[in-house]
Amino acid sequence: MCGTHVKIAEPHYFKPIETVGLCLERIILLFRFNRSLVIPESQKRSWREAAMTTPDEKEAQGKFEGKYTALVVCWFLGNGSLVAWNSMLTIGDYYLHVFPKYHPSRVLPMMYQPFAVGTLAILAYNEAKLNTRRRNLIGYTLFFISTLSVLVLDLATSGKGGIGTFIGICVISGAFGVADAYVQGGMVGDLSFMAPEFMQSFFAGLAASGALISALRLITKAAFENTNDGLRKGALMFFAISIAFELLSLLLYAFVFPKLPIVKYYRLKAASEGSATVSADLAAGGVQMELNQRVEEDPKRLERLSNKQLLLKNIDYVADLYLIYVVTLSIFPGFLYEDTGSHSLGSWYPLVLIAMYNVFDLISRYIPLIPSLKIVSRKGLMFAILSRFLLIPAFYFTAKYGDQGWMIMLTSFLGLTNGYLTICVMTAAPKGYKGPEQNALGNLLVLFLLAGIFSGVTLDWLWLIGKRW
Repeated sequence: MCGTHVKIAEPHYFKPIETVGLCLERIILLFRFNRSLVIPESQKRSWREAAMTTPDEKEAQGKFEGKYTALVVCWFLGNGSLVAWNSMLTIGDYYLHVFPKYHPSRVLPMMYQPFAVGTLAILAYNEAKLNTRRRNLIGYTLFFISTLSVLVLDLATSGKGGIGTFIGICVISGAFGVADAYVQGGMVGDLSFMAPEFMQSFFAGLAASGALISALRLITKAAFENTNDGLRKGALMFFAISIAFELLSLLLYAFVFPKLPIVKYYRLKAASEGSATVSADLAAGGVQMELNQRVEEDPKRLERLSNKQLLLKNIDYVADLYLIYVVTLSIFPGFLYEDTGSHSLGSWYPLVLIAMYNVFDLISRYIPLIPSLKIVSRKGLMFAILSRFLLIPAFYFTAKYGDQGWMIMLTSFLGLTNGYLTICVMTAAPKGYKGPEQNALGNLLVLFLLAGIFSGVTLDWLWLIGKRW
């Protein structure tokens, strides 16, 4: 025992003490080292923000970033989807001069609308399978090419009339109709699952195109009235401006709109609810979605109401839009150009009527932004819309017995009610549905809107009963 070395085991409570000591020593060393570092305040702030912002909070922030930019872009996109067609309608006096025997203010809308309604009916039926980005880009590109074609055709024929030139104008009108079906249905479907203000801004842009073109028409008439080919010079200027707007709209949709944070937020939300139409737009905005994986995790994401179910649930809203535009297009623009008689304003008279309609149509589309002035009752909307049918006899008797002041007032009221009621319906209908359902409903709403326009321009021919053609 004396020669044996005995190792006495240390008590077990020494190890935690030793561990604590080592930790304290390391903390002191780190503290001394960190004191020698100078960290910029901006870096400290970014670290704090990163630590305080959760993924859900970051997603919520995207709901508000870029909102006002998106509103401006939507306005220009709406403007670009109708500025070319409004140019063609607004220079009706030029086409009436070049083609006096063909009733261009009535024939051209008749060529435009069947293509618009027929194309949109096909697109609305297949909307869930379509690539919305490709659809809208095709539409804006077709608008650009068609507008350029009008300008080239007029330059090639030196502004001369004839049946061949008129047929060419009719073909281009049909192309405008196809482009409208692609763009208006695609954009409204896209905006239906975003903020209602975006829809309002888009439709305000539609009306602004008419007001802008009308103002330019009055300016060009005053500038070129006493010159040779004054009407033609004004018309050529219109289409040059329209081409610029179409190109701007194409570029804004292709490169600006999909990259806005608020737009990406709403499209991500729609994709999370099963929408497959937004994937290309999300990719253009730098977002990659694994939709198939999400659907496998939750198959209920693909469950949605069918188009028939959506139509039945919103039959009053689609009827509202149909009836609004039946009344409007049975009067505007054909009746205003050809059936209002001669007055002291002379050749300015129809231009003033068109301008007053467009200006009040634009102003009225901002009125529903004031909640207290917006009709939200579905029965109230239907009553207001049915009441507009009284405008038809009012225009008839005013054209027959009234003076130009009463006609200007009636035309202003027609534009006022058209824009106001359109916004009330379009911003109310998509509420309460999932993203894919809102997209489908947006296409259905535009389909009935265009069907109303088609019916209106057809009924507009009834004003010619009893008159020599």
